[in-house]
Amino acid sequence: MARTKIVAGNWKMNTNLEEGLDLILKLKENYKETDPKMIVIPPYTHLVAVNQIIKDSPIQLGAQNVHQESKGAYTGAISIPMLQSIGVDYVILGHSERRQYFHETDDLLAKKSQAVIKSGMTPIYCVGEPIEIRTAQGQNAFVEKQLQDGLFHLSAEEFSKIIIAYEPIWAIGTGLTASPEQAQDMHAFIRHCISKKYNQALADSITILYGGSVKGSNARDIFVKPDVDGALVGGASLDAVDFLKIAQSF
Repeated sequence: MARTKIVAGNWKMNTNLEEGLDLILKLKENYKETDPKMIVIPPYTHLVAVNQIIKDSPIQLGAQNVHQESKGAYTGAISIPMLQSIGVDYVILGHSERRQYFHETDDLLAKKSQAVIKSGMTPIYCVGEPIEIRTAQGQNAFVEKQLQDGLFHLSAEEFSKIIIAYEPIWAIGTGLTASPEQAQDMHAFIRHCISKKYNQALADSITILYGGSVKGSNARDIFVKPDVDGALVGGASLDAVDFLKIAQSF
């Protein structure tokens, strides 16, 4: 079956509201429906205003994180029902920065993935290895364990709702990029892990995005690989011209 092609822009902790609205207006004006699915993932403070701009366009809205509980005394946290009430359909889980700086564990992410799937929202679930694991040739075992501990408790039906993003941590914000061959090898390995746990048909249906310093200048070479279905873009998603160029690289 044909997998959905996606470019998702993770703005991280960047742009004030005025800057964010300027960016989304430029994207909306120039995005073509023939391009792959586009998901914008701005800071929480921008979500309502961005949704007002894109609600009559094909561009879709995501959030950068979410709490696993639906409500309660969790000061500073954002719940799934809160996001759903303002039109958010996607949420990033397990981004390497959340794992590194906020100490989110696979056990916590397993609870989040279950809650997000149950709600009907779509998780963009991130996996990927640091440089010392890659140098020691341990990347496959590392990523397989992330999948096992964070996602493989899901039923096949639940798992079918997941988008996976492979983000080699050593290629985020460093200017380094996995070669197209390295990206393809890991995406194919992730698909192999899914087929081993569930079945080949499910593995073949899952959209797997590459997330490691994707730019307009390198996107085409990555996207031609058979198991790469798009990108989770960081810095380049803050530049409308470059982000659109990535989208058009298919």
